[in-house]
Amino acid sequence: MKLMAARQQIVDYGLKMLTSGLTTGSGGNLSILDAESDLIAIGPSGIDYTDVSVDDVVIVDRQGDIVEGKWKPSSELSFHLALYRQRPEITAVVHTHSVYATTIACLNWEIPAVHYLVAFSGDKVPLAPYATFGSEELATSVGDHIGTYNALLLANHGLVAIGADMNSAFNVAEEIELVARIYYQAKSIGKPVLVEADEMKRVGEKFASYGQQDDASSSGPQ
Repeated sequence: MKLMAARQQIVDYGLKMLTSGLTTGSGGNLSILDAESDLIAIGPSGIDYTDVSVDDVVIVDRQGDIVEGKWKPSSELSFHLALYRQRPEITAVVHTHSVYATTIACLNWEIPAVHYLVAFSGDKVPLAPYATFGSEELATSVGDHIGTYNALLLANHGLVAIGADMNSAFNVAEEIELVARIYYQAKSIGKPVLVEADEMKRVGEKFASYGQQDDASSSGPQ
């Protein structure tokens, strides 16, 4: 069976999405690109995360053709493929329906620098306009709007987070959900005061050396 380690991560992080409150049922999806084989492990379509085993994870190639698996891959496979094309340095995609990020997306707002932790994405979290789930239109929109950011709101839909590995992508999804909640609550009370652009630049630079570092450069806090 191909990509066993990646398959297990899809199972484990799918359950973690549920326990972290980032989705419900089978909502959202996750994928991992294996650089050595150039194959992608992605969750199956429409199966609750509590029911997904390593045998259920689908292996596809860069064109989205099934290499190994008994189920259809996630209906959002096309935008995962678009992200891997657009951002060749990433190897993981996490798509959530987390409540606060999705609430902001349903307002068709971006998330500005309301808190320095927005730097997990960049200087903001941009917004991609609405398109039908699973459509090529949505895949094109996601690829066009991700830019250099690590997170993207999908209007009236949810959040996409990317990273150098699954742990990094999941951390982005969690931290941006926290920032979305802060933004929602601050907007409910008054007018949020945003972190200035030069400070966000400093924060981004500090994030690059945050935590326990090895000889390799870090793309963000771990």
